[in-house]
Parts: sequence; C-alpha cells; structure tokens
Amino acid sequence: MAQINFGGVTEKVVLREEFPVEKAREVLKDEVIAIIGYGVQGPAQALNMKDNGFNVIIGQAPEFKEDWDKAVRDGFVPGETLFPVEEAAKKGTIIQYLVSDAAQRILWPKLKPCLDEGNALYFSHGFSVTYNEQTGVIPPKNIDVIMVAPKGSGASVRTNFLAGHGINSSYAVFQNFTGKAEERTLALGIAIGSGYLFPTTFENEVFSDLTGERGVLMGALAGIIEAQYKVLRDNGHSPSEAFNETVEELTQSLIRLVDQNGMDWMYANCSATAQRGALDWRHKFREATLPVFNDLYESVKSGAETKRVLDSTSGADYKVSLNAELTEMRESELWQAGAAVRKLRPGK
Repeated sequence: MAQINFGGVTEKVVLREEFPVEKAREVLKDEVIAIIGYGVQGPAQALNMKDNGFNVIIGQAPEFKEDWDKAVRDGFVPGETLFPVEEAAKKGTIIQYLVSDAAQRILWPKLKPCLDEGNALYFSHGFSVTYNEQTGVIPPKNIDVIMVAPKGSGASVRTNFLAGHGINSSYAVFQNFTGKAEERTLALGIAIGSGYLFPTTFENEVFSDLTGERGVLMGALAGIIEAQYKVLRDNGHSPSEAFNETVEELTQSLIRLVDQNGMDWMYANCSATAQRGALDWRHKFREATLPVFNDLYESVKSGAETKRVLDSTSGADYKVSLNAELTEMRESELWQAGAAVRKLRPGK
C-alpha cells in the first residue's frame, strides 16, 4: 500500500496504479457478483462493474416495479442477469447487500439462508453489522464479511466513473473466513470504480458517515443556510439577494476554490474585507457548533440515532411523509428563490 501523509498523520491507501482493474479481474474471475437492491448504490456499482468486465447479476424484488424496470432499462435481462432477490443470492458467490438500512433488517431472514460457505457478504455501509442488536443482521461464521463504502451518492459513483476518474472509498474486512477476504474487497473496490481505497472498520465507517450526513454534508449545511437566509430576509433584503449571498456564491464560486486547492486558497482569492471577517467569525461558529457536533456524535455512537432512523424509515407511510418534508423544503421561499436564480445562470 502507498504511504500518504494526511496533515502530519501517515496512512496507508490503495491506489489504482498498484491494484489495476486487470488484477481485480484476475482475483474475481470465478466469482458471480449478485447485487441485491437496485435503488441508490446498486445501479452505479452494478453498471460500473459490468462496464469493467465483471460477472454481475441483479437481485431485485419484482413487486418494486420502478426499480425492476430500471434494471431492465439498464440492460439486465429477467431470467438471465435479473432475478428475484433470493434466487440471485443463491446464484451469487459475492452478495452485495445494497438495499436500504431499514430494508436490510427486514430482508435479512430471507437472505441469510441463501448464503453458502465461502461466499462473501458485501456491504457499502457499516450500519447493519455495527448495530446488529437493532437490525438482527448477524452473518454466519463460514463466510467473508466485507465492505467498500464509496464516499458519495450512487449518482456520483456512476458519474465519476463515466468521466474517467473514480470516487474514493473506504474498505474494511469484518470477517475473513476464506483467508482471501481482503483481496476480494480490494478487487471489488477497484471494480466499482474507486479512485483510491483507504482502510477503516465497519464501526468507524458508520460513526463518521452518520455524523457527516447529519452534520456538515447535509443537516448542518441546510440549517446554516436557512438561518442566514432568514436573518437577511428579516432585515429587509430581497429573496434574490439573500439567496445569492447565502447559496449561489457558495456553490458557484467559493466551494469550487476549496475543491481546487483547500480552504486557505479560497480565502487567499477573496477580498481583504472578506478574509478578515471570515477569519475572525469562524472561531465563533466553531465554538457555537462544537457542542451540537459532540451531541450528534454521541447520539450516533450510542445507537439512539439509528433506532430513530430504523423506527421512522420502516413505517409503511414513510415515503409519503418523506415526500411531504421534501416538498415543504422545495416550496419554501428560499428554494423557490433558488430555482429562479438557477434559471438566470448564463447558458441556461
């Protein structure tokens, strides 16, 4: 593995140069990779592996017609490469369990009897195994249990692959029955199009992932945007001005500078007035939010967060309530202003 210095801490990573797709094909040449679930991660990982020349089949419940039909549109053939879940799981030697966390708990009693000795059970999230007291997902001892967790949505995994550069992924081995679990894991990580792979554990992956999603990546980002927009509107600023100064400049300019060369690069390319104010106020925001992040991490670590998620997402009417929440967000003044602003971008 390559040794990379991350801010003064040396970590090991696996690069595509040292584990090319040709090597992955050799490792997995006798494997049948069964993707269970064609929802979020399933399509991207399946199509990337298919394009890379691996033997991929899909396990999808036909009664979820939207997902089944999507698999057919993507080129998977019922009875040949597309099967009901249990049939696909029995055919596979590597079973990629990519249904939602709540669905993994529900489906597990049907999937577990389909696993044969020496199979690999693959996850892209440490959720079900780490919180097995809540999920009931306790793998049998005579299989490999492995994980590759792309650091992005299924859409990003596919888009980056098609663009010729992968998305980075973490990987872990929870159980190494065959003695070749790590080799299988790395080969699968390359097969799905990872740019590079870094080691973790199932527990560390889910703790960091849940914290990130509820924090900076989604929850905190949305909350801070809503708060600043409200302050500007309450003080007489127009919707377009409030949106531009809260969201548009962030997404269309500043975050791209951070992406290019780091936070200091973004600061260095802004006015002196912006630099000085931001440098001073970042400390206040850090201290104000640190207790919230500590509470969030403890909620994740204790399992309280996952219990709430499983209870809410397992409900029969969850999709209805979710759509209502997203509709409320979309139809708020903030995001209606955003829709209008996006239409005014040059080239639209």
